[in-house]
Amino acid sequence: MDTRRFELTASPHIKGPDTTPKIMWSVVLSLLPVLGAAIWWFGPSAALVVSAATLGCVVTERVFGPGGTLRDGSAAITGLLLGLTLPAGIPLWMAFVGGVIAIGLGKLVFGGLGQNVFNPALLGRAMLQAAFPDDMTAWPAATERWAQLRGDNFALPFMSADEAVTVTGATPLGQMKFEQVPTETIDLFLGATSGSTGETAAFLILVGGIYLAARKHLNWRIPVSILLTVAILSQGIHTLAPERYPDAHFMLFSGGLMLGAWYMATDMVTSPTTNGGCWLDGLGIGVLVVVIRLRGGLPEGVMYAILLMNALV
Repeated sequence: MDTRRFELTASPHIKGPDTTPKIMWSVVLSLLPVLGAAIWWFGPSAALVVSAATLGCVVTERVFGPGGTLRDGSAAITGLLLGLTLPAGIPLWMAFVGGVIAIGLGKLVFGGLGQNVFNPALLGRAMLQAAFPDDMTAWPAATERWAQLRGDNFALPFMSADEAVTVTGATPLGQMKFEQVPTETIDLFLGATSGSTGETAAFLILVGGIYLAARKHLNWRIPVSILLTVAILSQGIHTLAPERYPDAHFMLFSGGLMLGAWYMATDMVTSPTTNGGCWLDGLGIGVLVVVIRLRGGLPEGVMYAILLMNALV
């Protein structure tokens, strides 16, 4: 008598070696060199801001999220990415609040991991940008003494220090947009410029992104289509008016494009599931980035471009 049984279970029936925690912690690992560069250029303030943002995410996930979800690493990634998009000089309580918003409004309100419509880290940053525009646009210089704090990190909520404690300046995008002053490509590539804590080290971000693509933890079509679109469109516009608009090299390595293309736009939850959709998503983000940077009122457009395309996914 044949005693074999057929067991019916929910899909997927064929499982690969990768798990959600494994993928999430691989992303965290790939971002550690970027965090190291941020601390190198912006001193202890960078570590404090990233830690505060991550703490806000982790605490919110622990208090309001389902039990055991901290182990999957998604809250840690959100906090790390959020912290890397913030200026090193902002008060730590703002970074913490950004983390609370990122997880609370960007993730849990939609039902938790896998249900969110918008990238949580970018949503948290967008809310901070709207609520605290002055602090979010005070960019500390990367050339000060390493141990010196880059701003009012320990200011109490809605309070500020009595006197300036750091030197701030325009980002390369701001200098180019409003003053037509270019920045050396090597400085953009290595991160020796004013800007958010982790957006400036283009080389390390690129290496981390390629590592994740090689491990199939992201769809390479999204960053490739974004970068190709920005390069082709911006170089074409530069050819028409070279004295007014920057070339492709500047557009690719300045601001948050690399971090956004490799780590934000490729978020598995908020990016398309088909390869054709990934190409279209990247095309849309690339066009919006160039349009906002060159014709919008703000020097940077990566955050808004990705959030707008998230809404269309």
